[in-house]
Amino acid sequence: MSSPTPTSAPIPFSEPPYLLNLPTPYFTPSHLAWQRAIRPFLQTHLHTHAIAHETAGTLPPATFTAFARAGMLLPALPAPLPVSWLHRLGIRTLLGGLPVEEFDALHGYIYADEMVRSGLAGPGASLTTGMAFGVPLVLRFAREAVKERVLPGLLRGETRCCIAITEPGAGSDVAGVETRAVRSACGRWWVVDGEKKWITNGIWSDYATMAVRTGPPGSGAKGISLLLVPLKNTPGVKMRRLSVSGTASSGTTYISLEDVRVPIDHLLGEENQGMRYIMTNFNHERLVVATGATRQARVALTAAFEYVLKREAFGKPLVEQPVVRHRLAKAGALLESQTAWVEQFAYMMTKMPHEQAGVLLGGPTALLKAHAGMVFKECADTAVLLFGGNGYTKTGQGQLVEMLYREVMGTRIPGGSEDVLLDLAVRQLVKIYRMHTKMLEADSKL
Repeated sequence: MSSPTPTSAPIPFSEPPYLLNLPTPYFTPSHLAWQRAIRPFLQTHLHTHAIAHETAGTLPPATFTAFARAGMLLPALPAPLPVSWLHRLGIRTLLGGLPVEEFDALHGYIYADEMVRSGLAGPGASLTTGMAFGVPLVLRFAREAVKERVLPGLLRGETRCCIAITEPGAGSDVAGVETRAVRSACGRWWVVDGEKKWITNGIWSDYATMAVRTGPPGSGAKGISLLLVPLKNTPGVKMRRLSVSGTASSGTTYISLEDVRVPIDHLLGEENQGMRYIMTNFNHERLVVATGATRQARVALTAAFEYVLKREAFGKPLVEQPVVRHRLAKAGALLESQTAWVEQFAYMMTKMPHEQAGVLLGGPTALLKAHAGMVFKECADTAVLLFGGNGYTKTGQGQLVEMLYREVMGTRIPGGSEDVLLDLAVRQLVKIYRMHTKMLEADSKL
């Protein structure tokens, strides 16, 4: 998809409405200034070479360094940012002069959207997945001495952390985790044995925020704990890259652990409470994934729109064919509805305490993430069909569309597969409904 020149109008569907100077109920001058500040940086350091990096399967280390030095990894954290820690490290503003105290979930939404503006999720994920999903649990639940040791390096981007939950036999069913951690006889160590699979960023990470089983077999979710496991140069840890259909540059990793000794104080929070802690970051994780998928859908549909404006068939541009316009319209309606929904969620998260959002938005954000994958699929299907043979070819003018088509499942499966999240959403909504019903019944008896 080509970028509009100063004399050309934006391709239909190429930007969300707030970037087309349309009225918005959510975005303040601070948000708009943030978007203007980060887009040039991301274009220069990420998007210009996104296709080349994704094709190669990795980003050069200098890219991560550039992001770290500019503080452009930090916006991947959930809002509010850890202000006291950032101030201790001399970090008081983000790119463009945004005070770290002012960063909210809408700034985070803009960042997540702009990070995927190339259409490809892999390059951005290779930089930020660990910061977005691994570091927050360290911030919330690590012991103070551990924080003092590891957080300065993690927040500066001098060291890296991944989130390691999924296993060969436990994906969306987190309660099925089998990787085992037992206390050593001397009491100084956790000894960890098991396997983790499909771990984004794992191959580059110094640490993993890892779900392990500390309860007895069959204890399910009640027997899971979180450990901060050192990875690099740690005896007993073996890591290898996995080849996946899309997001090839994100560093998908298989981790094997055999008699791995982890300091006893690297337990995050309390023993056997890990599932509860993992759930505290679900809303952030699902909103980030949904935001990225929505932008990917937008890139796919815009590419299709641009193509049919210039491609001729049967003596006229494809856009003059009613069936083509009908397909664009259906996908476009889904896309703009999804965009409005994602923005609404980001706004709600700026107005709700973290604990309240965790209770009331858990089910709806699961639905949001699942629906984002469906919308992305529709837009990617539309693009490939309208590109025809060009959309089925890995080179040439349909190259990006073909790559996007292979990334659809990278949204629909990770972070809770689509069918699991659809079921979870309804179960959570029923749970909240029954809870509110009991509260109303109790009030009526007073």
